[in-house]
Amino acid sequence: MRGRLWILVMVAVVFLLWNTPVMLPLKILVVFFHELSHGLAAVLSGGRVESISLSPQQGGLAVTRGGSGFLITSAGYIGSLLIGVLVFLLAVRGRTDRAVMALLGGVLLLVAALYMRETFALLFSVAAGLAMLGSARYFNARVNDGALRVIGLTSMVYVPFDILSDTILRSSERSDAYNLAQQFGGTAWLWGGVWLVISLVVIWWALRKGLRL
Repeated sequence: MRGRLWILVMVAVVFLLWNTPVMLPLKILVVFFHELSHGLAAVLSGGRVESISLSPQQGGLAVTRGGSGFLITSAGYIGSLLIGVLVFLLAVRGRTDRAVMALLGGVLLLVAALYMRETFALLFSVAAGLAMLGSARYFNARVNDGALRVIGLTSMVYVPFDILSDTILRSSERSDAYNLAQQFGGTAWLWGGVWLVISLVVIWWALRKGLRL
């Protein structure tokens, strides 16, 4: 019961602080997950990653070559959602919090070293990666568990907001959904709607799983 209460409190806090500067580093981290998902889709479908960039305005870009255009374009929102779900469930249901935190930190540093060239992206990724490695090394499992839950929840919650903003409310602007519509048919609104429904269903499932309902 105490664990369920903490999860509900975290969800409420994330929503209350959503438009404050406190959430900005977490939002940029989710953008990192988004661009990393594009890159992973490229590699898994036979392509490669050329570069990954991030901006203080919560923007990002993954430049890839080769691979499946459909999978790469589709992977951003769904991939960052699944990363958030995995991090959240590992924190809630597992006992490997420090190892998971160290793994996330290592991924940030590896991606920064291999694919990032712009100053902000490098500084953010290196700082976040070192902070995660430091947390795994110097803080106990409870602290890392709480941090992972916040990261996972933020990543999950951010995705439907991002989809709604980028692909439905501003469907005429360039986005993953816009690019998918241009390449494979349909409309940005249609692809955004499909992703939005999927994200809400997955988030509901993850919260039920985490709350053991």
